[in-house]
Amino acid sequence: MPVEPAVREVALGLYRQVAELPLISPHGHVDAAVLADDRAYADPVELLVRPDHYVLRLLHAHGASYADLGFRAPGETGPVAEPREVWRRLCRYWPVFRGTVMRLWLEDELASLFAITEPLTEGTADETYDHITAELGSDQFRPRALYGRFGLEVLATTDSPLADLSAHKVLRDDPTWEGRVIPTFRPDMVIDPSRTARWAEQLEALADVSGTDTTTYRGYISALESRRAAFKDLGATATDHGHLWPEALELSEREASRLYDRLRTGPHDASDVANFSAHMIMEMARMSAEDGLVMQLHPGVWRSHDTAALTRYGADIGGDFPVATGYTASLQRLLDRFGSHPGFRMVAFTVDETVFSRELAPMASYYPGLWLGAPWWFLDSPDAMTRFWGAITESAGFAKSAGFVDDTRAYCSVPARHDLARRAHCAFLARLVAEHRLEGADAAELATDFAYRLPKSAFRLG
Repeated sequence: MPVEPAVREVALGLYRQVAELPLISPHGHVDAAVLADDRAYADPVELLVRPDHYVLRLLHAHGASYADLGFRAPGETGPVAEPREVWRRLCRYWPVFRGTVMRLWLEDELASLFAITEPLTEGTADETYDHITAELGSDQFRPRALYGRFGLEVLATTDSPLADLSAHKVLRDDPTWEGRVIPTFRPDMVIDPSRTARWAEQLEALADVSGTDTTTYRGYISALESRRAAFKDLGATATDHGHLWPEALELSEREASRLYDRLRTGPHDASDVANFSAHMIMEMARMSAEDGLVMQLHPGVWRSHDTAALTRYGADIGGDFPVATGYTASLQRLLDRFGSHPGFRMVAFTVDETVFSRELAPMASYYPGLWLGAPWWFLDSPDAMTRFWGAITESAGFAKSAGFVDDTRAYCSVPARHDLARRAHCAFLARLVAEHRLEGADAAELATDFAYRLPKSAFRLG
């Protein structure tokens, strides 16, 4: 909240209006099976540490190996830390989290869920571990109970196109379940050959799950359209694309078919991979214009930069980093074709702050189909979010923002992240009110838009 008393009073007034609004989580990575199984969490590490790559990354930066954090590589038999020792390590290194957004989130989680309001220390590590573990034994800490406790209205997961979506089916068919958990179509592994060394095997799996022959390009496209329809049947409203570059390229069907055959069976080079991936971004946009699924674009991240850790422990353990990204040239073909199409919507994200005001905001202020995604990953902190709003609103306004997305695998961080974003947004609006750039009534409406209405509208959830 702002330091200046008069501005703080305005910010607090705005925050009180939105603090208890339901949570709309249109983009995240909590596994639907967590809610379908509704299994009690075993310990604080399973709940708060292991699924949060932000926390893992900073502990690793200060010397903790993945074995120290409880990870065992497939086939390895060496010792790994037990959960209690991992928790002790978090408490020992708690001071390195000072000033980080991770500490803000964790402090919120510890206080709101477990009434732990004192800083973690090595001396009290066992005490806090035992306290949280005891609490996790009660039914109120099971995932479905937490869904209600968090005030969630909708929770979107992110799912492989090869997934059978069985957990989503369990939730859909359970008469005792009253929440809304929906899948999101994430096809990177089958449309970007650079993402896997076994692309041909992935295409065979796509054929199996879709019931469509993928040995031809036309069959491959039909299989993708079939999977999108299956996701929609289970409530999906969006797709998600994490390509390194946002380049979109339109090939003829003949050109794309020849390229597909080379990539699937024959010799090919890096340019073939790049061209096909860029063409498939265009194809995903075409499909979105036709089936109405909102196209989320999350480019500009070098994923699994630490290839040794990737080989041993897999992805999503913290070794992902931003690269400079351009949008104006890269998306010209795509937006020229679909940017004004009545059925098309793209929500574009970035981890490159230099493009906020230079590229994304001006483009969103022109193309009806382009919306601006929330500050993401390394930018979902109070200062970075404030810079984002300052950069985009003067040209694109507030109404082309998609509100806030938490983008987290750490289930208990969902409400903490939303609360922090609501506070930061109310602080930003309060400053505009104090400077007579907004009327108080407008600020109140915008606060509710950000927290609730915009994400529902942007992701076609309501």
